[in-house]
Amino acid sequence: MSESVVEVENLRKTYRGGVEALRGVTFDIRRGETFALLGPNGAGKSTVIEILEGYRDRTGGDVSVLGVDPHRGGLDWKARLGIVLQNTGEAPTASVRELLAHFASFYPRPRDVDEVIASVGLTEKAKVSVRKLSGGQRRRVDVALGIVGRPELLFLDEPTTGFDPEVRRQFWDLIRDLQREGTTILLTTHYLDEAAELAERAAIIVGGQMASVGRIDELGGPDARVPLVRWREGGVTREERTDDPGAFVSALYARGGEPERLEVVRPSLEDVYLSFLGADERRTAAAGGAA
Repeated sequence: MSESVVEVENLRKTYRGGVEALRGVTFDIRRGETFALLGPNGAGKSTVIEILEGYRDRTGGDVSVLGVDPHRGGLDWKARLGIVLQNTGEAPTASVRELLAHFASFYPRPRDVDEVIASVGLTEKAKVSVRKLSGGQRRRVDVALGIVGRPELLFLDEPTTGFDPEVRRQFWDLIRDLQREGTTILLTTHYLDEAAELAERAAIIVGGQMASVGRIDELGGPDARVPLVRWREGGVTREERTDDPGAFVSALYARGGEPERLEVVRPSLEDVYLSFLGADERRTAAAGGAA
């Protein structure tokens, strides 16, 4: 787990007209870990992914993926990657098995096609045209195409969008199987429970900059994890952050009996994530007011 499969240092991307999509992004992904890249739409996640996959050039910074600069990665390097995009275009007329077998032939040591089909829950649809599948079933085909080549590094870009809760849970089981096999995974998702469930570490990107990076339970630092005591007093909802909520609640009881609507909230990944988005919105509003 100490070896870095992905190394990103001071990554920058500026588009025509001087629009800065990425401003000094730095992180690494260790072999065998699942790393989540989080952020709102337009934050720069897709740009990072496309640069790592070798589809987009960078303006500055250093990037290494499986020991290779993606800008110079050849076919041998690409064969070591698995990619599940957000959108894959029009569905083909080939059957699920025909499509998987065709893609498997591109790789030096692919997985068994029927095993892959079974792993994404499509055994009963193996002979059905992909075009006739439901949206959720097509998404499973996308995942199957991403893993059939037995990749060392798997990019999962919003993989469970459109999945119902049961299918999402089944997909998580598939990811856990890949984790046990030692596959390194870079996951982007808007489902924060998914990131918390599957990833060891994560990075939050806001406005093209790295807001926080670290273990899921350490993002934002200690201050972001301070519990919040919330209660109602005199018809007004009050709240207080404290490292010792038990003592604070005891003081409330001693002061005036049982507080109304008392609750102690321990910040979740979603709370930490939203705090960064709120801070960015306040900075943007302040900059606009200053202008």
